[in-house]
This record gives sequence, C-alpha cells and structure tokens, in this order.
Amino acid sequence: MIIKLIGTWDELASLDNLVKKALTELALEDAVKVEITNNENYKLELGITDNPALAIEEESIDFRDMIFQGEVPSYDEIKSMFISILWDDDDHGSGGSCGTGGCGSCDSGCGE
Repeated sequence: MIIKLIGTWDELASLDNLVKKALTELALEDAVKVEITNNENYKLELGITDNPALAIEEESIDFRDMIFQGEVPSYDEIKSMFISILWDDDDHGSGGSCGTGGCGSCDSGCGE
C-alpha cells in the first residue's frame, strides 16, 4: 500500500508527521510506503481541488482513491482511518493483530 500526501511541503509538514506517527504506532512503517507529490495530473485524476490531501493506492489491485482534502485531521482520526482501512471486522473479531499487540491494543474498540 502507498499513502500519497498531496500538496507543497509547507502544507504537508504536520500531516506527514501525523501519518508517520500513526504508522509507527500501528507497526506499519515497514509495510506502508509514504510519498509526497504535488503533481497536477494526479490531482486532476483523483478530483483533488484543495491541499493538503491524502490518497491511498494499492498497486496489487490497481486501486487509488482520495481519502480527504483541504484539512489536516487529528492524529486520532488518522490512526482510526488506517485501522478501518487495513483491518476489517473479521480480523478484529477473530483475534486480528491490530499492530503487534493483538486485538484491543490499538483503541479501535474491537476488543470490547
């Protein structure tokens, strides 16, 4: 999976830090690549009109989608977004890993 941060570095500095912090906490920093771009063709392709923006790509299934634009969500929102994208309910309900700490270790509510 690739996370693309779209905009200029001035717009992306805090978003980049929050994304990397969440990936590290979820033990995904080695599994998920983070790229920064401000490519106009890419923005047009995904319908991005406001910076900063975040898009997710999965090359193995030729998937890409804009997740949000024009804002920097809170750390908790970013972390929850990664959890919901990367783990489905079946993973949590059957003892999915939720990072490295097992279900319930990531505050996603799956262990409740």
